[in-house]
Amino acid sequence: MNIRIVIFSFLVLWISVSSTLQGQRTLQPKLIEFDNKGVIYKNERAFQFRILESGMAAGYYQGEIVSYYKTKFYSIDIGFLRDVRERRQTKNFSIATPTNSFAIGKINSVINIRGSIGRKIYLSEKGKKRGLAVGYIYEFGPSIALLKPYYLDLFYPVDQGGIEVDIRSERFSEENADVFLDRNRVFGASNYRRGFSEITVVPGIQAKAGVHFALGAFDEYIKALEVGIMADLYTKPLAILYETEEYKNKPLFIRLYANLLFGVRKNK
Repeated sequence: MNIRIVIFSFLVLWISVSSTLQGQRTLQPKLIEFDNKGVIYKNERAFQFRILESGMAAGYYQGEIVSYYKTKFYSIDIGFLRDVRERRQTKNFSIATPTNSFAIGKINSVINIRGSIGRKIYLSEKGKKRGLAVGYIYEFGPSIALLKPYYLDLFYPVDQGGIEVDIRSERFSEENADVFLDRNRVFGASNYRRGFSEITVVPGIQAKAGVHFALGAFDEYIKALEVGIMADLYTKPLAILYETEEYKNKPLFIRLYANLLFGVRKNK
């Protein structure tokens, strides 16, 4: 699915929900309006779920409300990173054993762990309860890539006629490259748990910038959407796919994202 379509859909849905809630408010008895200019809450905590052009992530966010317009925050998330050139495929066999989808040429799966310190700035006064507040965020911090070898279940003939075959779970190596890269020799992806004992770590840095939409910025409960751009830069290229003359692995990943946050605000 195109990430731009996903982000646009999130934005349209968010604005529609906001408009609906505003319309519902007119049906309620008129409340006494207070001129809330101060900081009502001191802290906010939320869980976040991020959809990327090449992966997804989930994490935890904690913010300190410094002033009416500004919040400084810390966050940590863990997710998956893939190369946008990956193409997953499946095979259908007339046997009872199901097969897992796989990507030809993939040699490592990447798990990302990111930590951030950032700022959230509202462009105008926060909306009244159930209003839509608009601002922007920026953040940066370390990014750690965990490269887990990618295992495939491969066919190996037992007899010369190829009637009997042996299925072996193997990671990529120069010795088995002709089999590992041959779609006709692949039964399917191995169990995802394979390879966790062989993980290698690649450190890096990351940064994000985006537009922040908060529904009910004075509410106790956080309901927010962010859309923006993010970048991860590692100390060396991440070996995700098998390299050829046309394809080279890279250390820099720049992607669009949409981030949903749900949580609470507290006075302590």
